[in-house]
Amino acid sequence: MARLSRGSTTVEGAGRDLLRGTLESMILKVVADAPDHGYGIGRKLEQVLGPGAMVEDGSLYPALYRLERRQLLQASWGRSDANRRARFYTLTPQGRRALARRTRQWTSFAEAVTRLLAGVSK
Repeated sequence: MARLSRGSTTVEGAGRDLLRGTLESMILKVVADAPDHGYGIGRKLEQVLGPGAMVEDGSLYPALYRLERRQLLQASWGRSDANRRARFYTLTPQGRRALARRTRQWTSFAEAVTRLLAGVSK
């Protein structure tokens, strides 16, 4: 079952925590498919999520730094397709395990919300 992070005392605060965790999970998934730099990760997320879900740099880069600090991602300098210097992010073994765990949690949470919205009790 998905848990909201501690310290969330309002619905608005709880929603932000859930969304932040969701963004981090989506980043892990994108990087699991192929290592990439921040700009590329953001564009891939926007391609998958569609035009109604733009990922702001002010959310993306702090999430990348948090994931790197927690050793779920590893970063190294390289050159982008545009021949610009960029930090490329790779999933660590710990990140791969976290992605699997988060995927299970999200699936369980989404199924519970679907049951609730459909009016079906367990």
